[in-house]
Amino acid sequence: MPTQLSWKAPEATVGELAERAGVATSTLRFYEREGLIHSRRTSGNQRRYSRDTLRRVAFIRASQRLGLPLSAIRGALAVLPEGRTPTREDWAAVSECWREDLNQRIALMEQLRDHLTDCIGCGCLSLTSCALANPQDRLGDQGPGARRLSQPCGPDPAHGDASGCRGGGATGRAGAAGIAHAGAAEAAPDAAPGTRRARAATARAAEGS
Repeated sequence: MPTQLSWKAPEATVGELAERAGVATSTLRFYEREGLIHSRRTSGNQRRYSRDTLRRVAFIRASQRLGLPLSAIRGALAVLPEGRTPTREDWAAVSECWREDLNQRIALMEQLRDHLTDCIGCGCLSLTSCALANPQDRLGDQGPGARRLSQPCGPDPAHGDASGCRGGGATGRAGAAGIAHAGAAEAAPDAAPGTRRARAATARAAEGS
């Protein structure tokens, strides 16, 4: 069923924008209260949104699906100009702001996809690979958490940190590099015939000691 917003209309009411964007009107009002989108008021005090607000809403929704906090989304949208429709170059500037963070999040998702069945350094010591990759929970000496999973940029709710990468910007990059190296080290032995059996035998011996 087609939406009510005409492609010729330069502005949209809150209902038209909500319908075309696929969100509730309450969501648009929330975004506006948070400073993510803006509207003008008519003489009758009704909201009117410029048509490019649709792109902003789509950007916000996609960012939220990736788990990005509203504060980070607000910061990225602040790069866009006020008073005119953002150009391709304006959105390219926003994209550049996200590049580092998104690359780290992509790396983390790939790690979860490819290595979650192996030891991630959480200290559980319940998998056979734990005895090899994290004997006697040595990674616990480096600090809490799953040490072999990189930390994406963004706030840490446990510490109220709302600035940058947890532990510093270099930490995320170093963590990602460390995971990639460790993942390759675990994957490589499996490529050789008989190595998996040797690893399993070593793990059983370690568990029995």
